[in-house]
Amino acid sequence: MVSDSAADIMKNTMIELQGITKSFGSLQVLKGIDLHIDRGEVVSIVGPSGAGKTTLLQIMGTLDRPDAGSVRIDSIDVTSLSNKKLADFRNRHIGFVFQFHQLLPEFTALENIMIPAYIAGTSQKAAKQRAQELLQFLGLSDRATHKPNELSGGEKQRIAVARALVNNPAVILADEPSGSLDSKNKEELHQLFFDLRDKFGQTFVIVTHDEQLATLTDRTIHMRDGILASPAPSNNTVVSDSVADITPSAL
Repeated sequence: MVSDSAADIMKNTMIELQGITKSFGSLQVLKGIDLHIDRGEVVSIVGPSGAGKTTLLQIMGTLDRPDAGSVRIDSIDVTSLSNKKLADFRNRHIGFVFQFHQLLPEFTALENIMIPAYIAGTSQKAAKQRAQELLQFLGLSDRATHKPNELSGGEKQRIAVARALVNNPAVILADEPSGSLDSKNKEELHQLFFDLRDKFGQTFVIVTHDEQLATLTDRTIHMRDGILASPAPSNNTVVSDSVADITPSAL
């Protein structure tokens, strides 16, 4: 029988990783990762190149499978899903933002945003309405009919964020999302993540080398050599002063 306190923690947990390992040939990239991330939390993952950050994010996002261990997202054990069911889950429940926008050049901003909705089986009318709502929220309604080569770098990345949001996913995963932006656009994108969390309630996990962004997030997780550099408690865990490398910070 699950206690009331345990049930509350399970209810608040959006992402749970247990014993995650991953190797490529003889190189073990992840060495037994245990991690809980709360619903509505904005978490950054930092560490040197080769630490395993992107591999961890890909497994968290169901783009790759671990060699061992389990991944639960919103209480669903995604490691047990078939490839077809996993692809459907990913489309509906997870949004991705990459360092480079990955917009399709032949489509307009509006059409790029609508693509994941089409894949999910949403009607054209509903997909267009949702995309237009996101463009309005992002202040880009006047760029709806522009193709990527007609947009600035910051505009392209915000369109990519809108595309990630179009299916109302519970989780947004971002890999170096501001890495290709100038200082002004970086600051705007960083603030956007928190605005989106406040408005739509998504959980954000962000791999970044940007120290400014990391200090803004609710929690910073440090990785080194395929392991967490120190325990990675969620906000429902009391953190002692002796715990190093985990940096909860105020918004």
